Amino acid sequence: MKKILIVGAVGQIGSELTMELRRIYGNDNVIASTRKSPPSETVAKSGPFEYFDVVNKQALETVCKKHNVDCIVNMAAILSAVGEQNPMMAWDINMNGLFNVLEVAREMKMEQVLVPSSIAVFGPGTPLDCAPQETVLKPSTMYGVTKVAGELVADYYVKKYGLDVRGLRYPGIISNETLPGGGTTDYAVAIYYDAVKYGKYTCFVKEDTRLPMMYMPDCLKATVDLMQADFSKLKHHSDFNVGAMSFSVKDLADSIKKYMPGFTIDYKPDFRQAIADSWPDAVDDKAAREEWGWKPSFDLDMMTQDMLKVIGEKHKKGLI
Repeated sequence: MKKILIVGAVGQIGSELTMELRRIYGNDNVIASTRKSPPSETVAKSGPFEYFDVVNKQALETVCKKHNVDCIVNMAAILSAVGEQNPMMAWDINMNGLFNVLEVAREMKMEQVLVPSSIAVFGPGTPLDCAPQETVLKPSTMYGVTKVAGELVADYYVKKYGLDVRGLRYPGIISNETLPGGGTTDYAVAIYYDAVKYGKYTCFVKEDTRLPMMYMPDCLKATVDLMQADFSKLKHHSDFNVGAMSFSVKDLADSIKKYMPGFTIDYKPDFRQAIADSWPDAVDDKAAREEWGWKPSFDLDMMTQDMLKVIGEKHKKGLI
C-alpha cells in the first residue's frame, strides 16, 4: 500500500489510527478525512486532511483520485446509542457510505479496504457467555443491523469481485486520547475521566453488566495486524471476532479503587442497558489468532494504571 485514506478520522478510533498508520507508512501517505467535525491539532498538522461526506460518492472519488489512494479504511459510522435516536441517519452513513467506499475501491482497483465491524452484530440467539465466530446474528439496534449487513456486503465484494476487504468486530474500545462518540460501552471510558476529575461516577448500566473490552493500544495493533496479514491465508474476511478482556462495571470500579481508594460509583441505568444486555460478555477469537496471529497485550489492571496516569497528567495541566 502506498496511499491510505481514513474515512471518519476524527472519531475515537480513527484519530489514533491515523497517527499510528502515519508512523508506519509516513505522514504524507495517510490521508485523514471527516464530514464536518474538526480534527485534533496533531492529526491536522501531521499530514494531509480532507473534508467530504462519505455518502457523496463523487466527493469520495475525487479525493481518492487526488491522492492516488490504493487503500481505504472506513471508520465512518453512527454508533449504537446515537443510532437508536436517528436510525435512518445511521443506515444512510453506515450502509450507503460503505457501498460508496466499496464501489470506488472496486472501480479504481484498489489494493485493500478495511471495514471495521462490532460486537453490536450480536443479539438474541447469540450465546451470551462467549460469542462464537460463527453464530446467530440478530442485533437489536440499527447500528448492529448495519454492521451485520456490512459484513455480508463486504464478503460479497470479496467473492464477487476479488476485492481485498477485511474487517474485525471491535469490542468496547477504551482510550485516554479521544472521548467516545455515542456508543453503549462509553461508560468504560467516562468512568476514568470522572474518577480523576470528581472522584466519583454515575453509570448508565448496572454494576453486573459484563462486556468484552479492549484498550486502544491493542485496538490499533489488531487493526494494523489484520491490514498487514497475508490475504491468501485468511479464511474469514470481514467478520473476525477479536477479544482482549471481559469485565463487569463492578470489576472496573474495583480496579480503579485499587489506585484511588476514595473513588465511589452509583448506578442509574437508562435505555442503553437493554442494548448492553443483548451483547455477549466475551467473544471466541480463535479464528483471528489462527489466521493472522492476533494476541492482546493489556489486562484490566494494566489498562487502569495507564489510563489514570495519562488522564491525571492531563487534568493537572488543565486539559480536561
